Amino acid sequence: MSAAHAIATYELSKRYGHETALDRIDLRVPEGAIYALVGGNGAGKSTTFRILMNLERADAGAAEVAGMDSVNRGPDLRALVGYVPERPDHPYRSLTCGALLNHAAAYYPAWDRAYADRLCRTFGLRHDRAVRALAKGDGRRLQIVVALAHRPRVLLLDEPTDGLDPVVRSRTLSLLAEHLADTPTTILIATHQIHELESLADHLGVLRRGRLVAQIARDDLPQAVARYRVDVPPNWQVPPALHAAGVRPTNGREAQWTLIGNRGDLIDRLTLAGAFVHDVRPLGLEESALAFLSQELTE
Repeated sequence: MSAAHAIATYELSKRYGHETALDRIDLRVPEGAIYALVGGNGAGKSTTFRILMNLERADAGAAEVAGMDSVNRGPDLRALVGYVPERPDHPYRSLTCGALLNHAAAYYPAWDRAYADRLCRTFGLRHDRAVRALAKGDGRRLQIVVALAHRPRVLLLDEPTDGLDPVVRSRTLSLLAEHLADTPTTILIATHQIHELESLADHLGVLRRGRLVAQIARDDLPQAVARYRVDVPPNWQVPPALHAAGVRPTNGREAQWTLIGNRGDLIDRLTLAGAFVHDVRPLGLEESALAFLSQELTE
């Protein structure tokens, strides 16, 4: 694996019976990136995270985190990773929050007790509260504290704000930003709340039906997906080659399409087909992700 990548997978594949969860994905998360991995339910996000943590085995391919193979060096890898799984369940429900944090600290030499206490205060978590008595949102907060308190090199966050109210969601995102400012960290985060990462994420990956259909740096998005305002001649027919980019038939002279593809190439192809491009508007992270996801409806 290249030293520039904190997380990498190679032709990673996984099936559950007749269902394909992952289909030869080549994920590349650069060192120090905040990488948003998006996709619908069942797209393969949680499966990817569990394989990276060596909590499940892939059927084919390989996965590496911080240069370590997830199968051969699972324990070493997990010591360097802060992980928030999709479900807010805790295996030690009979413990208090404080006892669970002490238990977790024993596994991480770099555990920062003062930082863990500060995170608990920020989240309003009491050390004497029983884990089994926590509501879903409180359980999620406790998972985030455990993930951050040993200041890991890599964070794998699977729907980390799920179950949190809007105020706590905002607080959690602020904590992540503060954590990044204090601790060099690579973050791979899966979320349905794409808008929450609008100001944080610098890379985007899109999983659709187990396939990684897009993987792109934030700075490169404007050249890859945008909103086009176009004039077309009467009775204009869409060239077949432009269907895949998102061009659709229109009843009027003016059309607006969200198109995927190289901007210069698309403008040339539209012009050659007789259309006139008035302007091209770049999209935000959420709009771009939705554009890639909506391709599923047209295939």
